[in-house]
Order: sequence, then structure tokens, then C-alpha cells
Amino acid sequence: MAKQLMHVVQYDSYGGVLTLDCNGTVLDIAGEVVEVGQGVKSFKVGDKVVAILRHATGGGLAEYAVAEESMTVKRPSEVSAAEASGLIGSGLAAHQAITKSAAINLDGTGKVANILITAASGGVGHLAVQLAKLGNVHVTATCGERNIDFVKSLGADEVVDYKTPDGNSLKSPSGKKYDAIIHCATDIPWSTFEPNLSERAKVIDLTPPFSAVMTSAFKKLSFSKKQMVPFILNPKPENLEYLLGLLKEGKLKTVVDSKYPLSKAEDAWSKSIDGHATGKIIIEPA
Repeated sequence: MAKQLMHVVQYDSYGGVLTLDCNGTVLDIAGEVVEVGQGVKSFKVGDKVVAILRHATGGGLAEYAVAEESMTVKRPSEVSAAEASGLIGSGLAAHQAITKSAAINLDGTGKVANILITAASGGVGHLAVQLAKLGNVHVTATCGERNIDFVKSLGADEVVDYKTPDGNSLKSPSGKKYDAIIHCATDIPWSTFEPNLSERAKVIDLTPPFSAVMTSAFKKLSFSKKQMVPFILNPKPENLEYLLGLLKEGKLKTVVDSKYPLSKAEDAWSKSIDGHATGKIIIEPA
């Protein structure tokens, strides 16, 4: 069966935008529907929407993009295009890691959990902190010294500079063991995680290298109660609608590090690759 596609223009009266993911592929877009394909039932020309594109193809770094109906949702008028596009991939990753991988309820029910979020000032991390605090969760976070106050403002209970001895070893200032680690950074070995984990803890690695995959396999084969979980995003439109609802209600915010016109996309790419953005980098087609 043919996929149901529609053309989406990124530039609209709200300021159409795209965001860069950690690999530089433009996947997250916000704009206005200008054409719908045969069989599309949920959208019409003129609808303000957000969409996530396929990771294998990208395609958002342009004035127009083609999005699948199943991966597109309407954008509330109360939410700007920049806020919405900055939420999509990072928000879905944070939401899935917290609610599915770490099994944390965002309605405040469930047992108290202690979690660590690494790189908490980044695109996924800053959303993960906010979402985790909707649950019955004590959040420890790591980031650079310049972002400590920023991460505290998001609701983190403890924030550690990752360049300090405690930050480098991932120790909680209060001595808590973590029930889950939402790992948004890179290059941290299992030997650093393990001493800080509770008996049945999980390390959810959002950008898993081959070593994380191997560790995951070994832990399963050895029946270890402490698990490494290589993360694979499974985006669902209902989860995106939920996150947009939180934005609309003011329970969640997307922090924009910087904005670039499409003509300066190379500069945006350079900043993304540098890895020190606070929040999201936005590209505006105009």
C-alpha cells in the first residue's frame, strides 16, 4: 500500500522552523500544509502542523518537505512553530526513555524513583528533566558549570558540574543510588555507571555506541539485575500530541539556544556538532 504523503511548507505566518538532531539530519519540522496526497484524511491545506521525518532520509533542510500523515499532528495555535519543532524528536526521545524504558508515571503516581540525567542542558536533557519532575522522581543532573543554574530552573533537585570529581564519577551529592540513568552524553563506560546504580537499575543510552550494545547483551546473558538499555526511538503521534498539550498548558517549555536562517545552515550545523548548545538549535527558512 502506498504511503499517504503530504507536502508541508516550513515557512508560515508563525515562522516555520526546522531543528537539528544530534546527527545533523533535519528531521523535525513545523509549518503549514500546502498540498495533500491522495488518501490523506486527517489534514487539509492551510493546517498548521508539526511532523517528524524518517531518520534514513531526513529532508527537512528546505523550504518544502514531504511528510507522512501518520507522523504529522496539528499544532495548537498557542504553541509557536519554534517551540513545537524544538520539541518533536528530543521530546519524544525524553518521553519514551522516561515513561517506557524507565517505567516512570508522569502523573505523580508510582513509587519514588531516583534518576540521573546526563547532559541535562542539551536538547533531550532539558526536556527530560522537566518531564521527569512531573513524576514522583528525584532528579540528579549533570551539565557544564555555566548551565548549572539553568538546569536547576528546570526543576532538577541536584545538579553537578560534569568536570568535577563527583560529576566525572556521576555521584549524587546526596549519596542516592539511581534507579535509572537517562544517558544523553557520550563516552562514559559501564564501570562508571555501575557503582551508582540501585539493585535493579537501568542505564538508558540515547546514543548507544557499539560498546553499549555489547554491554547490554552481556548483562542479559549473565542475568544481571542491572541493565544497559540501548535506546531506539519509536515515535508515536499520540505521544507528540501529549507533549504539545503540555507546552500549551505551560507544564513544559522548549528552550531555544539559537536561530539561524536557512542560508546560514552551515553555521547551525557547526554549532550542533560542537555539542555545547543549551536547548535546541533552530533553522528558519526565511
